[in-house]
Amino acid sequence: MTAVDVDEVARLVRRVGETVLLPRQATLAAEDIEEKSPGELVSAVDREAEAVLTAELLRLLPGSTVVGEEACAADPSLLRRIASPTPVWLVDPLDGTTNYINGSADYAVMVALLVGGEAVGAWISRPADDLHYVAERGGGACAGTTPIVRAPAGPELAHLRGAALTRFLDEERQAAVARLAGRVAYLGPGRVCAGIDYPMVAVGEQDFVLFWRTLPWDHAAGALIVTESGGYVGHLDGSTYAVVNPRPGLLVAADRATHRQIADELA
Repeated sequence: MTAVDVDEVARLVRRVGETVLLPRQATLAAEDIEEKSPGELVSAVDREAEAVLTAELLRLLPGSTVVGEEACAADPSLLRRIASPTPVWLVDPLDGTTNYINGSADYAVMVALLVGGEAVGAWISRPADDLHYVAERGGGACAGTTPIVRAPAGPELAHLRGAALTRFLDEERQAAVARLAGRVAYLGPGRVCAGIDYPMVAVGEQDFVLFWRTLPWDHAAGALIVTESGGYVGHLDGSTYAVVNPRPGLLVAADRATHRQIADELA
């Protein structure tokens, strides 16, 4: 991986969660919240956390670039930078903003380091639960300091535990999910937060999760953590997820066999 202190990045991501997100959750006022697009909320905390992460990540890796979710909301052209051959930090400062605003613990800070459009490092911190995840391409993934070794999910469809974020699915896909829900241990729409659902698949708390939108800051970090834990992240046709490819429909699974099984059920 590009020369960067993995532990120092982990400490930074954790610190932002503990000092920016956690203390502000109960103090948000109405004027701190706005709708940046239909159904999509953003808070002052999102922007504060992104500002801290941007400054510190640039300090940790001189010559790198930061592409943050909120910066891209203001200037969508920034998204083109993620394919750069030079290091790019992809930042979601507060994944699960609506959960956060509603007082839920289901939110996370997510950072991925990209080189040539591929994730080589990933960090996810869940401040309210004091849970933290790190992965390096080719180097495995850890929950805290413990390496994640994900066991295969097993072949029995009825024993699989999974979720599907159905908000952006068309009627045909929603019907397919409804049929699947009757055949597996269906967990509903998940936590509506990639920063929660990806780690749950990685550590074995669930076996699959279906997303439709593939905004890169939502998936880059989690996808690397899952794949480095032995899981598989790909589209419904079986093709492997790529951060630079915005095509919709992404199935995160405990292993390739589970991915094929669920994808076939949703076809």
